[in-house]
Amino acid sequence: MTAEINIPRELPVMTLSNTVFFPHAMLPLYIFEPRYRQMLENVLSGDRLFVVAREDELRGQTTGEFEPPYPVATVGVVRASHREDDGASHLILQGLSRVRFVRIVSEQPYRVAEFEPLSTTGDDAEHLSCYQSKLSAAVTLHQQLTKQDPEEMYDFLAELKDPQTYVDLVSYTLCQDIDTKQQLLETLDARRRFQRLLDYLHRENQQLQLEKQLRGHLQEDRLDRN
Repeated sequence: MTAEINIPRELPVMTLSNTVFFPHAMLPLYIFEPRYRQMLENVLSGDRLFVVAREDELRGQTTGEFEPPYPVATVGVVRASHREDDGASHLILQGLSRVRFVRIVSEQPYRVAEFEPLSTTGDDAEHLSCYQSKLSAAVTLHQQLTKQDPEEMYDFLAELKDPQTYVDLVSYTLCQDIDTKQQLLETLDARRRFQRLLDYLHRENQQLQLEKQLRGHLQEDRLDRN
């Protein structure tokens, strides 16, 4: 996918709190701020590319920086966009690849930054297939324990054959801890990324199993009687 699209070194940036975007993921966005309306207009008339970065709010509180980004983010391509009568837009951004901030180029009328592309490592097919099998088992258990997420999402994940795509999309869809999610994005070694996500899901599944045991067969509103 990324081989088909030339990613320039300077790109517009949308910095969002509590949002970690991954390659291969589909991110729905609602564009309403004037600066981002202008950014989208320019992006749609060009290569349709911009970067989504998580805002480092703690750093901003400490240093007073304006929307400081985490160093690793994801560049995406606008796959669909619909403009409303009031000028706001709904769009779908598809993640292409990881990038690292080099420097902020400008802030007006919207942020533009220089980036360097990041390549993942540790992609030995045999080892990654083994990791994918282990992760798939953890995902299946998570599905059985939660029974909240749509079946279609799990069906889609189960059909993925490429291990790197699989671990990124499981990270994007199932990891609820925002700091762990950012760590997963920044982990370039694929085997370490698989292991980190496995550790996270094992902890989550253990917690869900414990809650299920404590709850027993009682309804949620009768839990205090158990």
